[in-house]
Amino acid sequence: MDTESLRLFVLAAERLNISAAGRDLGLAPAVASARLAKLETSLGADLLHRSTRKVALSLEGAELLPYAKEILAQEAAARTALGLGGSTPTGTLRFAAPSTFAELYIVPLLPAFLKLYPGISLNLRLSDTRFDLIEGSFDLALRNTALEDSSLKARKLAEDRRILCASPAYLEEHGTPRSAGDLNRHQLIAFQDQSPRPLVAPDGRSALFDPGQANCRIVVDDGASQKAATLAGAGISMNSLWVVHREIAEGTLVPVLPDYDVDDQSALWLIYPKSNVLTAKVRAFMDFLLDRIGGSGPSFRS
Repeated sequence: MDTESLRLFVLAAERLNISAAGRDLGLAPAVASARLAKLETSLGADLLHRSTRKVALSLEGAELLPYAKEILAQEAAARTALGLGGSTPTGTLRFAAPSTFAELYIVPLLPAFLKLYPGISLNLRLSDTRFDLIEGSFDLALRNTALEDSSLKARKLAEDRRILCASPAYLEEHGTPRSAGDLNRHQLIAFQDQSPRPLVAPDGRSALFDPGQANCRIVVDDGASQKAATLAGAGISMNSLWVVHREIAEGTLVPVLPDYDVDDQSALWLIYPKSNVLTAKVRAFMDFLLDRIGGSGPSFRS
């Protein structure tokens, strides 16, 4: 049932004037009359009695009126829950993100976001285990892989440069790799389900960082734990620069094969279900993160 036609009917019933009700909705008198006639035809009942002098509510119209008002009230409540229909976004936003990135870069920003948007509440699922966006009913998620699901849309938040690193103690004990082939003789720490990553040497030669074909002693599903194991001297790992840039600066971690580039064009993506309408609460959070983290962004992307 067309809610805009119901809205017109409710106004006409309250004013007992179809033309005035139409003007309230920006409709010409003829358009308003035609829309009400179409609603009556679809319902199979005359809702208003019309004459040249006045308009009166019919018995069927009087029975429909409270239900029409309830439908419009429910529509308004739904739009409010979605953060629509008002100048200020409102509602609960369900957001999923990798725990390591969220802890370092998103959670510290939340007080500022909540102050900007007092009508929005956040329901956060922070885990390095990926969740299904649709099945989990998430409004928005952060991922560090390219979009593959055709039912989703994405906006790039930031680049995600990867580097190999190890602790000074590990390199002192096991030696420092000089080429990608040397990695096969070292202990590697890998993220669960990590796919092979292409490495490009300064002279253009390519190789793979492939934990599945090497001496991979530790497999983890949490970025913070991978970094902790690397700091403890358990082996060489591949990390996003935003995870380890402070440790690299402090010298507690050392880049391995620093002249090699990890050539996989990784990036951080904000993804959301494909829809004709991007709700106000989602747009507000996306724009906030793009402003605070995207663009010139924090120092981990320098």
